[in-house]
Amino acid sequence: MTAEGAQAETRAAMPCFLCTACGTQFAETEAPPPACPICEDERQFVPATGQGWTTLDRLRQTHTNGWRALGPDLLALLTFPAFAIGQRALLLRTPAGNLLWDCVALLDAATEAVLRALGGLAGIAISHPHYYTTMVEWGRAFGCPVWLHAADRAHVMRDDPAVLRFWEGEAQEVLPGVTLHRLGGHFAGGTVAHWQGGAEERGALLSGDILQVLPDRKHLGFMRSYPCLIPLPPEVVEGMAARLAPLEFEAIYGAFHEREIPHGGKAALMRSVERYLRWSRSMPAP
Repeated sequence: MTAEGAQAETRAAMPCFLCTACGTQFAETEAPPPACPICEDERQFVPATGQGWTTLDRLRQTHTNGWRALGPDLLALLTFPAFAIGQRALLLRTPAGNLLWDCVALLDAATEAVLRALGGLAGIAISHPHYYTTMVEWGRAFGCPVWLHAADRAHVMRDDPAVLRFWEGEAQEVLPGVTLHRLGGHFAGGTVAHWQGGAEERGALLSGDILQVLPDRKHLGFMRSYPCLIPLPPEVVEGMAARLAPLEFEAIYGAFHEREIPHGGKAALMRSVERYLRWSRSMPAP
């Protein structure tokens, strides 16, 4: 065996560790990384108990994925019990193929079998680095591109040029009728997906938590950091709204279980922006 072959075999035998706080998967190493840059960033946090690590193989032994239908062509994928940040992924079914929006860390045999029975994946698109998780595993398993905004490339902890596609600019069509739009805000490359065929053909927005659907399911929130409660400047939120103004959409589907606005989504967005700007610019005296 050549020296290069021996090195490749050693790398293949090493695990790719997962951060238990954010779910990010790192490149192959013999021991866990010394720290998780995603959690040490001001938008996330290192738990008070300290940094923890696991692997995908271990996660498969303790967790499972469940499905929920949100509409005729939209399914939600959620891991039980909750792992790391606890976000869901969304499976968008189109005549041109299936798109996985955002990602969860757990990819197991059952999940892969369900997705293959539904036609596999034509692509994966992720809103921001907190949801990158095991994206390389997903892209390799289904032989499909993983679309990430280039502005967030420095936050990729496990690269793979064979599957990762870094797009630039303000918009990128990934399937006919499905276009990614960079809004920034939470991250420089913070992205939402506009689906022209959603909500009874009146359009839908897949927002991750770039736009956070709030518990009343009538409003949205805008933050640089949700767990650390760091708000965005009002002019940034105003800019996000301006980029969304030309789009038509009825529904908004957020990052977490039961965080969706099935009707009146665009009105809810504009109402939420107006409320945010009012309070951030002219906070009344108590």
